[in-house]
Amino acid sequence: MTNSDKPTTLFWIIGVAALIWNGLGVMQYLTLAYMTDDMRAALPEAERALYENIPAWVTAAFAVAVFGGLLGSIFLLMRKKVAKTAFLLSLIAIIVQMSYNLFMSRAAEVYGPGGIVMPIMVIIIGVFLLLYSKRSTEKGWLL
Repeated sequence: MTNSDKPTTLFWIIGVAALIWNGLGVMQYLTLAYMTDDMRAALPEAERALYENIPAWVTAAFAVAVFGGLLGSIFLLMRKKVAKTAFLLSLIAIIVQMSYNLFMSRAAEVYGPGGIVMPIMVIIIGVFLLLYSKRSTEKGWLL
């Protein structure tokens, strides 16, 4: 391996940050997927209505987004080219999920500016991770 094939310290920092970010996403998904009736009942009425009306296809997109992102992060840290494919699948699922959150649900009404800022931030991070994995492949860091 030549020095040009050796990832920078920033590569490892981004990889670990991506792993943590997507790990938090998986935790959020699992919280949603296994939310009990008691947990839902403890939510304010507007939030409870949002959770109770999430279509199955949005929940499925959420799962693909976070688990794809987690796998992409693991593959990135393993320096495998397949990270790019995992991040691409994750980004497609993010766009599907966030389209619902931004345009079809009442999330902005219920959560205020956070209902808009967070979905946009998730999309930006998804795009960044896909582009970063592509760039890392071009630099020879991913094999």
